[in-house]
Amino acid sequence: MQTTLEKTLASELQELHDTGQYKQANELQRPQAPRTRMDGKDIVMLSSNNYLGLANHPKVLEAARNAIEKYGMGTASVRFICGTMTCHLELEQKIREFIGCEASTTFISCWDANVGLIPTLAPTKEDAIFTDALNHASIIDAIRLSKAQRFIYKHQNLDELEQMLKSATARNRLIITDGVFSMEGDVAQLPRLKELANAHDAVLIVDESHATGVLGATGKGTAEHFGVIDPNTIQTSTLGKALGGSCGGYVAASQVVCDYLVQKSRPQLFSNALPPAVCYGSMAAIDVLMSEPERLEKLRANTKHFRAGVSELGLKTIEGITPIVPVIVGETPTAIQMQKALLEENVFVSGFGFPVVPRGAARLRCQISAGHETEDLDLALAALKKVADKFPESRAT
Repeated sequence: MQTTLEKTLASELQELHDTGQYKQANELQRPQAPRTRMDGKDIVMLSSNNYLGLANHPKVLEAARNAIEKYGMGTASVRFICGTMTCHLELEQKIREFIGCEASTTFISCWDANVGLIPTLAPTKEDAIFTDALNHASIIDAIRLSKAQRFIYKHQNLDELEQMLKSATARNRLIITDGVFSMEGDVAQLPRLKELANAHDAVLIVDESHATGVLGATGKGTAEHFGVIDPNTIQTSTLGKALGGSCGGYVAASQVVCDYLVQKSRPQLFSNALPPAVCYGSMAAIDVLMSEPERLEKLRANTKHFRAGVSELGLKTIEGITPIVPVIVGETPTAIQMQKALLEENVFVSGFGFPVVPRGAARLRCQISAGHETEDLDLALAALKKVADKFPESRAT
């Protein structure tokens, strides 16, 4: 006999099926790579955060294997009890050297880093949080866990943010933004955000998950891209995208902020520490990035080539410089149908609709990697053209 809850869930799932919005997971049958195998088909992967092509890099794999031999599978404990291993301290030192920050502390994911950071720094109604309307879901959920006053400014509307800062009365003030917005592919206006933070005694928090290993002369992210690296800016980021593609996240900040998180942040206090293989694999990925700057050069060349191709096809996109290239197609069922049609052409691109993106702005999110060859990108562009011809509503007007 079904409970009321199960009946409610079944009804909502059926509605997703009926409206063409039900999401189907595809089976990846080989390592994450620009060319891989999915659902029995050899495909071009155009829907991965593996921006530098390091998820299956030999040096990353070797480091991970050695870590398992040295430390085993995992910590079997949280950090403050008996779960802090040498590899965690070495990884945090590596992050400090890479980012150029005073201190860092790691979490099991960047989602946990955001959830562990934001409500910890702004726990009461005396505090205030100012957040971009299109910030990542992890930031949204982190803010929901805080009792602080909430101010949501329209995407990239910093004049509105300024007025909010002027009107708010608060103790701790946090301005929170994605560095690169995951669905738009645009870049936060960090110089002005930093000016506003300084002028209104606020701390700027930047989630660099889609910027680390992507932006900046050496891949340090948005702050390096704009030349506004500041020790008072707090960065969160992930080890699960450009830096090896596994899991894990971190906060890079001042010593006092990181020390406070170690004492007070619930996700760190009550979650197992990162597996040793992730620690050493991530360190190896950072080493590859720092020693092979040509990877960044190729990523940018590939991005420029693909963006130009999308424009030539007359598809609606959002201009930018990042390897996140959204193709706006309108309604959610259209995005899902186009995703399926592209897979038939041996190209995998994910379709996203409401509530991940606004209604009427469903899209295919194309993601470029340094591992792609021009041949891969041209094959993907040809597939996009063929599929878009079947869905005229996807064309820019």
